[in-house]
Amino acid sequence: MKAGKWKFILSAALLTLIIPALAQASALCPITEPMDSTAWWVWPLLLLLATFLMGVIAVPGGIGGGVLYVPIIGCFFPFHIDFVRSAGLLVALSGALAAGPGLLQANLASLRLAMPVALVTSACAIIGAMFGLALPASVIKLLLGITILGIVGIMLTAKKSTFPEVPKPDALSAALRIYGICQLPDKNVVNWQIHRTIPSLLTFIVIGIMAGMFGLGAGWANVPVLNLMMGAPLKVSVATSKFLLSITDTSAAWVYLNNGAVIPMLVAPSLIGIMLGSFVGVRILKIANPSLIRMTVIVVLTFAGGKALFDGLAAISLL
Repeated sequence: MKAGKWKFILSAALLTLIIPALAQASALCPITEPMDSTAWWVWPLLLLLATFLMGVIAVPGGIGGGVLYVPIIGCFFPFHIDFVRSAGLLVALSGALAAGPGLLQANLASLRLAMPVALVTSACAIIGAMFGLALPASVIKLLLGITILGIVGIMLTAKKSTFPEVPKPDALSAALRIYGICQLPDKNVVNWQIHRTIPSLLTFIVIGIMAGMFGLGAGWANVPVLNLMMGAPLKVSVATSKFLLSITDTSAAWVYLNNGAVIPMLVAPSLIGIMLGSFVGVRILKIANPSLIRMTVIVVLTFAGGKALFDGLAAISLL
């Protein structure tokens, strides 16, 4: 086993040892919901197992962990939805921070493309996080269920274009000098450019608000807009989207952290589980049928989204 893996396992073990102390600290948080009499260590252990399985299917399914994390943990675990959304942002953020520098160094992510989009989405993510914390939990679950079912629809219908045709750049992208080069599968290097910049930035306003409000990350929406709407190559769109998450999710996460909605006992096992599961998922990706894994993800999201919608409607009807 490589030294890096030993270091990771050692770090995970150390985090596991300090969870009891974190549990006592989290009990002081003022916005917890009533819990049952289950021992405190049961839920972090189940959370570790659940997030491990999420990491396993997220990589071959081609989605970020945050999209699975928030609806599943929010609906099937006894944690307040504010805590779950903040942890979901940190789950998505950890993967983006790990991948971002390498994507830039490999010239896959475009900094010129990312900067104007990041300016819009990060500002709107802050607004979305503040707005989400102000709404009742029942309304958030209702809107979350609708959003998750909408994501399922996008996953079922969205198409991808390896290298979209852009006849000429629009005035704004030309002024911002958003262009680059991309290597095609046949090893040829071609130039790329984008168009529809203003409509796309307006779309990213909505994406940023949703990312901050629900803690889902935004990779599920970033890639279709960058690829199909703006005309960036698929490889550039995926890499740039991953880099964008490190900026957007950081902005929203600070709002949750400032409001005391980040519980280490929830975040620590979630990050460990997602990372361990992702290591396994990378190996499964080499042998598994991607379409079968993707359909499994769609079924899980449909079930979780439907339950969130039902719980939200049930809670609102009781008011």
